[in-house]
Amino acid sequence: MSYNDNSTVSPYAAYYDEDFNDTDFSPCETGTMKNFGKVFLPTVYSLVFVLGFLGNGLVVVVLMKHRNQTNLTDICLFNLAVSDIVFVLTLPFYCHYSAVGEWTFGNFMCRLVSGCHNTGYFSSIFLLIVMTLDRYVVIVHAHSVARYRTLRAGFVVTSVVWLVSVLVSLPSFILSKASNETGTLSCSDSPDDAGWKRYKPITTNLLGLVVPLLVMVACYARIIPTLVNMRTVKKHRVVKLIVAIVVVFFLCWAPYNISVFLRFLTHEDKLQYGDPCILDKNLRLSVAVTETIAYIHCCLNPIIYAFVGQKFMKRAMQLLNKCIPWLQIPFPRNVSDSSYRKSSVVSRSSENTSNFAM
Repeated sequence: MSYNDNSTVSPYAAYYDEDFNDTDFSPCETGTMKNFGKVFLPTVYSLVFVLGFLGNGLVVVVLMKHRNQTNLTDICLFNLAVSDIVFVLTLPFYCHYSAVGEWTFGNFMCRLVSGCHNTGYFSSIFLLIVMTLDRYVVIVHAHSVARYRTLRAGFVVTSVVWLVSVLVSLPSFILSKASNETGTLSCSDSPDDAGWKRYKPITTNLLGLVVPLLVMVACYARIIPTLVNMRTVKKHRVVKLIVAIVVVFFLCWAPYNISVFLRFLTHEDKLQYGDPCILDKNLRLSVAVTETIAYIHCCLNPIIYAFVGQKFMKRAMQLLNKCIPWLQIPFPRNVSDSSYRKSSVVSRSSENTSNFAM
């Protein structure tokens, strides 16, 4: 996902690329950073892979088990979990890449892994936007949109999300290649056109941060006053949860996107400060560290959008207790699937968003 002067799609290659820029001074020394990355990146990638795969996998299994009770929100949650799984499945390849120091999986896998990495990233972001808009119309316009929130609408919307995600990620599928230009095999895309070199950092910042953050702020700015004016004991919990969603998203993705954008500016000669090598080294380190923080968001998605709902938690605990008899996780008996069917607008939105119980 990271950007460098060769538009490298791999986090590892972006971190260790030894070409600073198309300038005349000698390449910057990156040996210390490489040694650091060979331990840091594989460790974090492995942890994110395990937690992300298990958490999102549990979401997929639970929703599949209760697919006869599926609604539009469940479809979005299912696709969000699948997109995060697609994303984390690429991390073992980058884990090996960073540990070994070169790409050993061939040209086809370079294109496939790079494309899936970007597709999983953008589809996850776009689905968060869809779920935010859905939550907005359910709470603010509950009476007028209820008949439009059908299973068919859910399948159509999520299909469009996947299509757009693949189209946005198409350059990675097409332009990525395994090359041996620096003495070691690397997986990167190297478009000759300057426009393509700007494509990744611009799309990453615009579609990955600016647009979703604007949608969240605009929608939740209307949702929170509506909830506050409702007579429900759950409204304070919902408001806190909404604030948490926006804050967690911003804290996870903003530092990474800012780092990518600053590095992009340095390669466009728009940002010059002090020693170029020191600046580039600091930005490489910043991109690598903030990137791993951003990746943690896919591990938090199941907690934020699924596990926070007691109804979903009950189903998940029942499934785990059935599959792992010795585990026997206790769960309050007073929580039942019917306990959320209330008459208020908030409760109706809870019923429509069963896994995001309000």
